[in-house]
Amino acid sequence: MHIDHFVETWDIHNRINLYLLEAIASEHLTCVSASKGRSVGEQFAHIHNVRLLWLKQAAPEMLSGLEKVERSAAHDKALLQESLMSSGQSINQLLRKSVAAEGKVKGFKPHATAFLGYLISHESHHRGQIALTLKQDGHGVDKKILFGMWEWGVR
Repeated sequence: MHIDHFVETWDIHNRINLYLLEAIASEHLTCVSASKGRSVGEQFAHIHNVRLLWLKQAAPEMLSGLEKVERSAAHDKALLQESLMSSGQSINQLLRKSVAAEGKVKGFKPHATAFLGYLISHESHHRGQIALTLKQDGHGVDKKILFGMWEWGVR
């Protein structure tokens, strides 16, 4: 496995999260699914906060400068963007560290490649929830953006 390709996969995925967030009007961050649950902004905050939980478990030294996004602040688009960029960079470093440690991520089994898959699966699940919530609320994501999220070669 080439470490740069491995970590680049994470970076592309993180840029897709940011690409989606950028496309959402700030006032739509408060939209909530017909089945209730988290608002759109709270979904993005959850993604960031779960990253922090993994960093705390696997590499607490990488938490420096990172703060949990509280529910009360989850509709601040600039805060969400900065938080996702920063936690994304820290996860990049955790992945690099894990590959250097023979593919081990402290507190996660079986290995760093599965951890990367877990993170992408978890966050993509929430991207789907975000898109559905916006559609249900009458503020569907533009088709150009929806298709653009699959253009990994240009993100």
